Amino acid sequence: MTPFDINTKEFLSQTFDGLNLSSQQLQGTEFDDCTFTGCDFSETAFDKCRFIDCQFQKCNLSLAQFNYCRFSDVSFKECKLVGIDWTKADWPNLALASPVSFDQCILNDSSFFGLHLAEILLKECKIYNADFTDADLNHGEFCYSDFTGSTFTRTNLESSDFTEATEYDIDINNNRVQGAKFTRYEAARLLSYLGIELVD
Repeated sequence: MTPFDINTKEFLSQTFDGLNLSSQQLQGTEFDDCTFTGCDFSETAFDKCRFIDCQFQKCNLSLAQFNYCRFSDVSFKECKLVGIDWTKADWPNLALASPVSFDQCILNDSSFFGLHLAEILLKECKIYNADFTDADLNHGEFCYSDFTGSTFTRTNLESSDFTEATEYDIDINNNRVQGAKFTRYEAARLLSYLGIELVD
């Protein structure tokens, strides 16, 4: 494992295993092509940091803060990311595809309010009580994710894939869903907003 000096401002192609920076503060640090495995960043305050081509695996980032941080091709797998306000990060004004992806993660109580994250991957995730209001998630992949209690209002979900996703409440009159894919059984949830009653 690479030793970590909190005063170092640039890390290139480093691997961190079991690093514990819970409740610490990092400012102006850049991570390029780094891998984090089993690390604890719970309640860590990242301020104006940059993450480029990084991978987080089985890390705890719950209640972490990413104030004015930048992401580029960053993936999270089997991570816990509860209570994060992603709107505090510094997102590009023009982005062809989402700079972050999530696979088998827990993202409860997170806010993606108003973010442009086209083609975002949220696969096999638990996303309870998250806020996607006014977000642009077109061409996103949400397969096998559980959206219990999450809010979709004026959200762009065009051409997104909700195959085998569950517990989403999406008002098709108040969200853009053209071209989106839904599993037939779960898609019945969409009809509830049209006042349609389904019978066997």
